[in-house]
Amino acid sequence: MTKMVRELGTTGRMVSPLGLGCMGMSWGYAESSRNDAESMAVIRTAVDQGVDFFDTARVYGDGHNERLVGRALKERPDVVIATKGGLVVDDLSTHTMRREATPDSLRRQVDESMSHLGREIIDLYYLHRVDPTVPLEDSWGALADMVSQGKIRWLGLSEVSTVEAARAHAIHPVTAIQSELSLWTRDAQGIASAGHDLRPATAGSASTSGGDVVSWTADHGASFVPFAPLGRGFLTDSIDVGKLDDDDFRKTNPRFQPEAMEHNRFITATVRRIATAHDASPAQVSLAWALGQGPRVLPIPGTRTPRHLMENLGAIDVSLSETDIAELDGLGPAQGSRY
Repeated sequence: MTKMVRELGTTGRMVSPLGLGCMGMSWGYAESSRNDAESMAVIRTAVDQGVDFFDTARVYGDGHNERLVGRALKERPDVVIATKGGLVVDDLSTHTMRREATPDSLRRQVDESMSHLGREIIDLYYLHRVDPTVPLEDSWGALADMVSQGKIRWLGLSEVSTVEAARAHAIHPVTAIQSELSLWTRDAQGIASAGHDLRPATAGSASTSGGDVVSWTADHGASFVPFAPLGRGFLTDSIDVGKLDDDDFRKTNPRFQPEAMEHNRFITATVRRIATAHDASPAQVSLAWALGQGPRVLPIPGTRTPRHLMENLGAIDVSLSETDIAELDGLGPAQGSRY
């Protein structure tokens, strides 16, 4: 991969344009085949390839993923690790969780994350979801206090509206906002999916309908961090839902049901055609599009295999034409809600 860097917000800290999302190593995808040793090897290979931006969260496996990432990066204090709080697990076996972002709870969660990661300071800490029972100002103010205490370097938000982002930013700078963004999920740009009003109701889903969050970050000097930039594997054009493990949450995800999958093939057909013209893979074209959404956009594709890691990193060298971009931007909305 070509060595390139992008600034994290306006912190002056430069990081690799593609980070590594580590959630799937512990949570959500084929957990029965989880292999910590192989996942740690992928993280270390990523570092060897110049990746220095890693994403985890306390809720991923109820601390498992933070511990995994912490062990893998124990000897690399120079890389940036982002983690999150404000969601807590009630039942690990069913992935049942709830929003809990009171100041006292966030203080406990930050201390636990520091312990899990084995770090004396957390580089980037996101409020994972806004807790509707707690004023955002209280949650964000508690996190800002922990920045003053030297426990956190920078603060971010996850799945928020532009109004919520502005409320937080008035109290303490928002360094980054993380939300789902890909060629089949444009919610963060204010573009709803077919039959989806941008307001899913589950604890782990988005907060409220929110406008063009990507543009808000650009206007306010924050990074935008797309998670699931490969559509949870759909955009690689290689997913066989019938072969997914029973514990893979995509089994029941609306986007991965037969009717929606068939309807949404128009997206992968276009991506594959453009990929073929560039001697690239569909994954690389999808990531190249995401990278093109702004100079501080930092996608975090996840993988558990070295092969897919190297394929994803190759997206940095894919140069899409204006015609390609216009065609990809013009793709219609995907069918099915994302949660």
